[in-house]
Amino acid sequence: MTTPCPCGRTSANSAKPAKTQPLPFFACCGPYLNESVPAPDAHALMRSRYSAFVLQRADYLLATWHASTRPAALDFAPGAKWLGLDVRSHRVLDADHAEVEFVARCREAGRATRLHERSRFVRESERWFYVDGDQF
Repeated sequence: MTTPCPCGRTSANSAKPAKTQPLPFFACCGPYLNESVPAPDAHALMRSRYSAFVLQRADYLLATWHASTRPAALDFAPGAKWLGLDVRSHRVLDADHAEVEFVARCREAGRATRLHERSRFVRESERWFYVDGDQF
C-alpha cells in the first residue's frame, strides 16, 4: 500500500473520471523532501513545505526558507495534528517571484486552529524559497 501525500493533492482516476484519488507521497512531495529534485514552482514548494510540517522535517523547512528571513531553528508544537491543506490561489508575479494563498488546518491541545496566509516566494539559482507571508 502506498502512503498518500500529506499535502492532499489528488489526481483524477482515469477509470472513474468523477472520482479523485490522493497522490502517493513518492509521486507528489516525496522527491522534493528527499532533495532528489527541487520544487518546480512556488505552488509545489508550498505543498511540500506543508508536508514537511506534517512530517516534522525541520531540515527541509529551513533549507527552503530564504536566508534573509530564515529562523535559526524550528520548534514543532507537541501533539499538533495537521488536518489538511487548501491552496486558494497561486499567483506568478514574474519569473522569480510568486505568491500562494492557503489555509492549513491543525488540531493543537484539542482545539482546532487554522492558518490562513498569503506566502511570498522567490526563485534564486533555479530554486524556489519561502520568504514570508501575511496571515489573515
